[in-house]
Amino acid sequence: MDNKPLTPQEVADILKISKSTVYDLMKRRELNSYRVGKKLRVDMADVEKYKNKTKDPTSPSGSSETIKIPSSAAYEDHYFINNTFIISGQDVILDILCRYLNRHTAGIRALRSYEGSYNAVYALYQGEVQAATAHMWDGKTGAYNVPYIERMLPGTPAVIIRLASRMQGFYVARDNPKNIRGWNDLIRPDITLVNREKGSGTRILLDEHLRKMGISGKSIKGYAKEHQSHIAVASSVARGEADCGIGNEKACLQVQGIDFIPIQKEQYDMILKKEDMNQPAVDAIFSILRSDDFKLELQGMGGYDLTELGKIIAET
Repeated sequence: MDNKPLTPQEVADILKISKSTVYDLMKRRELNSYRVGKKLRVDMADVEKYKNKTKDPTSPSGSSETIKIPSSAAYEDHYFINNTFIISGQDVILDILCRYLNRHTAGIRALRSYEGSYNAVYALYQGEVQAATAHMWDGKTGAYNVPYIERMLPGTPAVIIRLASRMQGFYVARDNPKNIRGWNDLIRPDITLVNREKGSGTRILLDEHLRKMGISGKSIKGYAKEHQSHIAVASSVARGEADCGIGNEKACLQVQGIDFIPIQKEQYDMILKKEDMNQPAVDAIFSILRSDDFKLELQGMGGYDLTELGKIIAET
């Protein structure tokens, strides 16, 4: 028999199953695998062995439910034997949550994917992460997140959990020398904006307000200049590279030389697939979010309204 090494995709093609199922079989040790550098490989002999084993009605069926391994090829290098749970989002709340998860008795290995709201939810839909976070404002309804989740997860029941409420606003130079007060000021010829990247909740907020006002982003000086975080935007304003940026109040507290003009209170939520709600990692997340220790640590940082922390605010 030709015992050539196979990629997970080649195994999936042979067995007529999805690549994510191949990863799941590897994780449960039902299909032997090994690494060549950072890549996973399977010998053809082990594929035949697996096929023959499953023909035996007395063969054990496998194991208890496990969290699915991401199916995207980009995540092949992040395959772990232990329970792995990937959370996508950019707020420091998630760094703290992952620290608590990694110490939890459930034995979860928590990883981070640093994506903006839109890309995080899309990765959840694609099965590349197990949890996404978002703060996407819908200008038609005035609601956060739920309208987007309903559109972006078609046919996928989801649960939306409140993490925090935060104040969004303008970052301006100390004492606001350009007297920037509202959205209309952004179209003034003497104002230079520094923007967030496409897909971030802050960029969606700006674009939705511009749409409602009938204003093209191209008419705003600096609209095309993008940064990947609130801190980077605030720092750009502090250095005088722009007159105004948009972000949350917490980041403003971390950068010297700027003021914050509050504009709108936003909701920052976590999105999970309903099919995963009984997973050990999800149980651990709810336990942590609703614990006094976690809430007190966030309160000590400031900048968050934690009144509804851990509350299920919608199901789609």
